[in-house]
Amino acid sequence: MSDTRPFGDTGMNITPLGFGTWVFGGSGWQYSWGATDDADSIAAIQHAVGAGINWIDTAPAYGVGHAEELVGRALADIPAAERPYLVTKTGLIWAEGDDRSGPPRRIMRPDVVRNEIEDSLRRLRADQIDLYLVHWPDTGAVFVYGADGEANDRATPLQEYWQVMADLKKEGKVRAIGLSNHDAAQLEVAESIAHVDVIQPPFSMINRSAAADIEWARNNGTGVIAYSPLQSGLLTGTFSEERLRNLSDEDWRGSHPDFTTGLSANLALVEALRPIATRHGVTVAEVALAWATAWPGVTGAIVGARTAAQIDGWLGASDLVLAADDLAAIESAIIATGAGTGPARA
Repeated sequence: MSDTRPFGDTGMNITPLGFGTWVFGGSGWQYSWGATDDADSIAAIQHAVGAGINWIDTAPAYGVGHAEELVGRALADIPAAERPYLVTKTGLIWAEGDDRSGPPRRIMRPDVVRNEIEDSLRRLRADQIDLYLVHWPDTGAVFVYGADGEANDRATPLQEYWQVMADLKKEGKVRAIGLSNHDAAQLEVAESIAHVDVIQPPFSMINRSAAADIEWARNNGTGVIAYSPLQSGLLTGTFSEERLRNLSDEDWRGSHPDFTTGLSANLALVEALRPIATRHGVTVAEVALAWATAWPGVTGAIVGARTAAQIDGWLGASDLVLAADDLAAIESAIIATGAGTGPARA
């Protein structure tokens, strides 16, 4: 694992790659990746930490607390000085008694946030959370992945929920606070109340729509951790139409546009990455990750894996430096295939 990078103005330094735990939520909830084995999940977390990754990203929404519990279990026997930074979130809520196979709601009421952080601390077996993020803007509405949606009269205003986050930081419950899935205009509003320490946007070769938000962060001393830098598996070099057909019925990817109407263009982009990967002696996934973490303003990227073995397929991205001709070839491939949205080059 390569050297760490300053994490905005937080005083923390993080590795370019962090370990994500969305997949560890298991079965029986909306946006599940299908069944997982808890022993494999714990082994993967421990392998990532042992390999030098110094931050773990999770959320109570992942398996309705299950992923957080697994992180807590995985880190329990690691000496405090060797434990990674903990990143978790708040704001996607299933009301008591709701069918967990249906969607949660975006809720950032102050009382809900305060209950959520206590639950997260308990599940993570931690006294403090290093980075606490608002998962999505509060609309009060049912959550639909990848869609902003209209706020209703139950929505908590950004100014109100961001003040609660700032209060949690002052109280020492969290070390740093941030916003995930908020645009530059929303970030500007939040910054007028309390500094936005970190943002967490989706960002990959396929989804480049957060480029303006990353530029805002770069100009405001704000750290950036990109999620889905491998576009939920599309940029690993191992995804195919056959694999799509074999996805579990529970796997949310089976009905997402990236895997349906956009699949041909996305797979064409992957094929264009193979010569670059071969030239450097790395995997396609490592090329995709090196591209994302080289984007100006990006501090690090969150990468998931079901097993410890899968981690070894992308760890080398931390030390991969793409040359100018590599970046030019990728830019040309993005334009030629029409894959995704957003600028092809910073």
